[in-house]
Amino acid sequence: MDFNAYRILEEGENKGQILRMHREDLSPGNVVIQVQYSSLNYKDALAVTGHGKILRQFPLNAGIDAAGLVISSTDPRFEKGEPVLVTGCGLGENHDGGYAEVIRVPGDWVVSLPSGLNLREAMIYGTAGFTAGLCVHRLLVNDQTPDKGPLVITGASGGVGSLALAMLSKLGFDVIAVSGKPEAQERLRALGAKDVVKPEDLALGKRPLESVRFGGGIDNVGGELLEGILRHVNLWGNVASVGLTGGHSYQSSVMPFILRGVSILGISSNNCPMTLRREVWQKLAGAWRPAQLDTYIQSELSLEQILGTAQAMLQRKTSGRYLVKLDGPH
Repeated sequence: MDFNAYRILEEGENKGQILRMHREDLSPGNVVIQVQYSSLNYKDALAVTGHGKILRQFPLNAGIDAAGLVISSTDPRFEKGEPVLVTGCGLGENHDGGYAEVIRVPGDWVVSLPSGLNLREAMIYGTAGFTAGLCVHRLLVNDQTPDKGPLVITGASGGVGSLALAMLSKLGFDVIAVSGKPEAQERLRALGAKDVVKPEDLALGKRPLESVRFGGGIDNVGGELLEGILRHVNLWGNVASVGLTGGHSYQSSVMPFILRGVSILGISSNNCPMTLRREVWQKLAGAWRPAQLDTYIQSELSLEQILGTAQAMLQRKTSGRYLVKLDGPH
């Protein structure tokens, strides 16, 4: 069985090519899947352009997401023809990923498609949506409630931010969306944002503890923006830390933690335990599902279009979600 794959051949900038491959060339696993959809995440953009050290070995097929039908399985949990999805778990990092018409993975990475989602919708979520779901889960488990005040979401125009915004709005939270893209304001309000502001308009101050303005939030940026938000969080509020588009460093006072009981909740979707992974996917298919998932999609990409869109994403010229459509082996 021959199939097409977007394969990164070596370390460096823009080292990917679309190649014909055989099943035997793939990373090992006991479940073989015909991929119908993948997605383009920020992490994928770093990988395919070579601007981030995402891939741990070369050559390797990129793509941290995949959804499709089981071709064959020696794992008794999965049957031929069953719709399934895989996100994270090393896919597209140290294991051949979803930018290929066929993947082969360990059964322990595979999630049966939950009732209420089709394969395309699962990849509209993809890692971004699953990560947003993890943020919501951790906030709720740590007793985040609407009466603590509005939630602030930084990087709100991206996949994680926009999906989290819709979920939290549906759950009754007032959400302040923070985005440096003026063209995204109307869309973010349509998704449920109570207010939309630019990062520089937050005026977060510099004192170790500032006046209470937020009940908590989700931060996709890191650095000074995360530090500033924490200074304004209400008693026993939570901020989910999920991204670093503004830098990986973090320096702040302990005052919000020891005087207001504020918590930073770390979000790591790649190595999420399978029991929790399945639980979150069930919620994404049901109670947390935003209305009209299609509205999150900016475009469906072919393998040939991945690199150009990835470059635009790193230049902050994109918003929302991008699907990758696979045609199937032939």
